[in-house]
Order: sequence, then C-alpha cells, then structure tokens
Amino acid sequence: MNLFHLPFRIPAEQLANDEALLETAESGEGGEALVFWEPLETFVVVGYANKVGTEVNVPECEKRGIRIYRRCSGGGTVVQMPGGLNYSLILRISDAPAWQNISATNRFIMARNCAAIAAIAPSQFPQGFSVRGHTDLCVGDLKFAGNSQRRRKDYLLFHGTLLLQCDLSLIEQLLLMPSHQPEYRARRSHLEFVANLGMPADAIKMALANAWQAEGELARPPLEKIQALAREKYSTREWNYKS
Repeated sequence: MNLFHLPFRIPAEQLANDEALLETAESGEGGEALVFWEPLETFVVVGYANKVGTEVNVPECEKRGIRIYRRCSGGGTVVQMPGGLNYSLILRISDAPAWQNISATNRFIMARNCAAIAAIAPSQFPQGFSVRGHTDLCVGDLKFAGNSQRRRKDYLLFHGTLLLQCDLSLIEQLLLMPSHQPEYRARRSHLEFVANLGMPADAIKMALANAWQAEGELARPPLEKIQALAREKYSTREWNYKS
C-alpha cells in the first residue's frame, strides 16, 4: 500500500481526492493507498445522503462566510477545521469474510484503527479507547473520530476525521442536532458528546501507516482527475446542496 500526502489546499480538491483515488483503483489504473490531509480553514461537510437544511446551521455559516460541501460517502455531518486530521484508505475487496458487506468491513477496519491509536496513547486515557455506534472512535463515552465508507465492485473507500486540537465550540455553533444519532450519544449536545484527542498528528499518521503497512509515496496520483472533480462537482451548488 502506498502513502499519499495530499498536496491540495482547497477544500473541494481535498474532498475530490477520495473519489478520484477510488475510481482510479476501480478502473485498474491505481491500487491500495493511505492518504492524509489536514484542513487549513474551517468548512462544513455533509454526508452523501444528508440534507443541508436539516443538519447545518446555514444562517450561521453564511454569516461567517463558512462554505458547505458534500462528500461521496455516507455518515453524518462534520466541521472540518485546523487541528483536525483526515485519513482515507483505498482498499481492495477480497473474498475474506471481513470484506463481504458494509457492517463486517466497518468492524474490521475500526478494530485495527482503534488498536493502532490505543497502542501509542499516553497514560492520561485510563478510561480506554473503543468503537461505539457503527464507526465512532471514543475515549470513554466521548467521540473523537467519525468514519464512513463507500464501496465499488473491487475497491472501497474508508475515511475518517480525528479531532486532535480543534475548536470544539465551532461544532456547536455550525451544526444542528443530527437527524440520526447512535444510541450511546443519549441526546447529548455536540459539546457534551465530542472531545479532542490532544495527540500530535504525526504520531497518529505513523500509527495508522504502520497498522496498514503503508510505505512509499504514491507514484502517479491522479492529480488532473482530482482537479476536474473539484471543479465540476465538489465546487458546485448542485452537488453540495442537493436534496
């Protein structure tokens, strides 16, 4: 598996990267990869099936000039901001039981990611790490990472966002209460539900790279495809605000 440190700084290009790598792998022109990127500005990203008006405090975003985007995978709405870390896995779907459906794949990948991060966590986390809901990583009952999946015939995309040193108040201000909540959330507000992990991004990157045996930079990243998708899809109101 190859590593790819995303060179793009524009949110639409950062989001387009995942779809481009998945489609390139599916077409036989690419393969498995692990990607890292860190947001340089604050923006909101809704899941594929989310309705912007249901999940996002649109007037507050408009007042602050914060843009709203849509990703190609499911799951809930997130606030991307400095202090967060994003990773994306492009993985081949094999005949093994762990890859045969969404639920089994979620369990397999989340267990590996959780173990990788727990192994390097400092001692101030006596409450322990766990996977809650379907794809939430938690310290105790506080969520610090959300994840989602998109599948094709031969490859899948699994990606997530980790809260490391984020301004958590922005989540409370920019998002409404989610329309779908895991049972363990117990109707808690955003500020009562999430937490920063407080670990350096480089340590998390190394842990995940080791866990997935990713080494060597991606030789031929589909840069033109990423830019085209960003321009023709991820920058458009038709895609980002679709109902």
